[in-house]
Amino acid sequence: MSIYPMYIIIILVIAFLVSAIKIMLEYERGVIFTLGRYWRTGGPGLMIVIPVIQKMVRVDLRTIVMDVPSQDVISRDNVSVKVNAVVYFRVVDPEKAIIQVENFYMATSQLAQTTLRSVLGQHELDEMLAEREKLNVDIQTDLDEQTDAWGIKVSNVEIKHVDLDESMVRAIARQAEAERVRRAKVIHAEGEMQASVKLQEAAKILSEQPQALQLRYLQTLTEIAGDKSNTIVFPLPIDLVESLLSRK
Repeated sequence: MSIYPMYIIIILVIAFLVSAIKIMLEYERGVIFTLGRYWRTGGPGLMIVIPVIQKMVRVDLRTIVMDVPSQDVISRDNVSVKVNAVVYFRVVDPEKAIIQVENFYMATSQLAQTTLRSVLGQHELDEMLAEREKLNVDIQTDLDEQTDAWGIKVSNVEIKHVDLDESMVRAIARQAEAERVRRAKVIHAEGEMQASVKLQEAAKILSEQPQALQLRYLQTLTEIAGDKSNTIVFPLPIDLVESLLSRK
């Protein structure tokens, strides 16, 4: 009968040792508390944690991809839009991530939502649509500064979608059409101005060189002769007409 207690003791010792052995993967760290007080952060590899006396919390050091739900944002020019984003962050200080905040993932998610609304609310709609890279950097910088106390490093923020209501989409389409019409008119006016300058220069040259004017007449006749029209208008130099009239 005395053998059974020995077996029980051996089984308890083995169970104690098994429960005390912890294996941490390369991307994991273990934050160990002894009697409720922080002791050390260990890993990766084999770790010994004394049951009852010590407690270990595993922390993943890999980059976490967190989707920020769609947020209602009012831009600086009073346009209501829905914006969602994705945040890339990782734990760089496991001790702070466990001790300084209750749930670092939830805290980072809530902070990302408020930061997204705060930063985008300082910009106009055109900036949200055209300067997305700059806004990504601004949000990432603000978010990283606030999560630094939690041992969190925010490496990147990407705005995914900026959704507008139908009325705003139609207004933007009308604005773009008006801009295209304006550019076409400006280009046409610039072309007319350049053509008028060239015509003025050509007229000045022809007035100074009568022979050039005669050649231009002959060229015009050649172009008219090649046309299929039955009527040919023959232009005469005004000085030639005047010379003929003076002889009468």
